[in-house]
Amino acid sequence: MHEVGVGPWVGPWPEGDHWDPELLEHGDRRNVVDAYRYWRHEAVVADLDTKRHSFHVAVENWGHDFNIGSVIRTANAMGAAAFHIVGRRRWNRRGAMVTDRYQHEHHHADAAALAAYARERGLALLGVDNLPGSVPIETYDLPRGCVLVFGQEGPGLSEPMRAECEAVLHIEQFGSTRSINAGAAAAVAMHAWVRRHVFDQHV
Repeated sequence: MHEVGVGPWVGPWPEGDHWDPELLEHGDRRNVVDAYRYWRHEAVVADLDTKRHSFHVAVENWGHDFNIGSVIRTANAMGAAAFHIVGRRRWNRRGAMVTDRYQHEHHHADAAALAAYARERGLALLGVDNLPGSVPIETYDLPRGCVLVFGQEGPGLSEPMRAECEAVLHIEQFGSTRSINAGAAAAVAMHAWVRRHVFDQHV
């Protein structure tokens, strides 16, 4: 079986406060990109804080949905500013693969609390769900500062959350299924923001 990560550091140890002596001595098997191998956890977070994007991700957590971890893992990969859990404070972290440790987590009791957080910071609250009246994310002008909100698998966005959202966006589909997995939808939505604000040279 292929072993993840790298073994103990070979040769003289590098100098710098960001290096972790334990990892240098025993190896680094964490799920991090090569640029962060052997770095202290706190140093990785601090470096990420200098390059995070300005979109946030929020997930409603009413039924302990296992897809939440997948959403959070993608939020890490896409460089989200932070992630927000709405509803139950405890959430299923298995799918996150420990990536939540490198992000900033916020908890909100309900949709109104999340909306208040967004308003205070000038962030547009945008739901992502294929609901009647929703608009295609492919043609929507995603704002730079926003919170992309996802409901739990099955029910989707709650009624109170829909009411708080500035707009509800859907992902265009071309097959027979009514919806796609919540984790997959979140990945598509986040990447749409990245394409709009990171790679679009006309912004």
